[in-house]
Amino acid sequence: MLIDCHNHLGADLLFYLHGDFPYSQQLVQMQHEGGALGITHWIAFPFVSYAAMDVTKFRSGGIGFGQGGLETVPYAFENKRLLDECQKLFPEEGKRILPFVMVDPMRNTDEQAKELVKLRGEYRFHGIKIQSTIIQSDIKRLAHEGKVFLDLAREWDVPFIIHSSVAKDDLWAQAHDIIDIAEANPDIRFCAAHSCRYDKECLDRIQALPNAWFDNSAHCIHCVGAVDNLPYIAPRDRRFDSDYSDPGRVTADLAAAYPDKFIWGSDSPFYSYAAEISGKVVKLISTYEAEIKALRAAGDEAVQRITCTNTLKYLKLADESILS
Repeated sequence: MLIDCHNHLGADLLFYLHGDFPYSQQLVQMQHEGGALGITHWIAFPFVSYAAMDVTKFRSGGIGFGQGGLETVPYAFENKRLLDECQKLFPEEGKRILPFVMVDPMRNTDEQAKELVKLRGEYRFHGIKIQSTIIQSDIKRLAHEGKVFLDLAREWDVPFIIHSSVAKDDLWAQAHDIIDIAEANPDIRFCAAHSCRYDKECLDRIQALPNAWFDNSAHCIHCVGAVDNLPYIAPRDRRFDSDYSDPGRVTADLAAAYPDKFIWGSDSPFYSYAAEISGKVVKLISTYEAEIKALRAAGDEAVQRITCTNTLKYLKLADESILS
């Protein structure tokens, strides 16, 4: 069994209208490509922008709320659309999908929770995903107006995957804030995405917590960022020590240093990113095949541990027969 713990399905209208890449992925397309590489199961969730945002601002890359939305409740449309695709449109293919719902931890949270309760009565899903950077929603609000999501995770015994950042200009998703929330809620499971951008202090804090894990989604382009000392990666004095010119070496080193806390994920299709920023095209390009190559370089024992053993412990599935 090889579980890819980090995938987006659907479409992102903000990325599409603003001219950024990627902006969509279909369930069947993802399974066809990943399955040929040996992946057997996928944790999947919607893309990040949602129809309750002010879509009239998307062509300029603006982020707005309250006016110009196609919906009123964050992620209500996107979550149902994902679950319909996995469990109604393609039920056979969907058996190998472990859906997570998306939430905005700051806006209209009570209404979001009501929609999730309705979905829970009709569909199967196994966790909650937050990407707070793009929607500019402070992850610290998860402990305040977003507390309703902590309560639901506790009631349903499902975990969180939370996008993490260490960039100074990211005010919404700092890795240390996510770990603070995990420390304050020891009865809820958390996964900080993107290896905390290789910030060793954050990774060491996760190592010390019984309810926390990290994934290495979009690993290859993050290794490029480390080699080039780009600002979205932890600076050298805080960075986990490895040879970032070799993504496979980094995978093996992380698996050895954090044997029970490392969960593998590709971030499909966001293992690549391209956009025009300040008049210059920025491209960070990888492939599903490259992500798998870096995974397998860690060796069979580590692959089993970070794609299955650790992931199943993190998921704590009430009924593991859904994986058969």
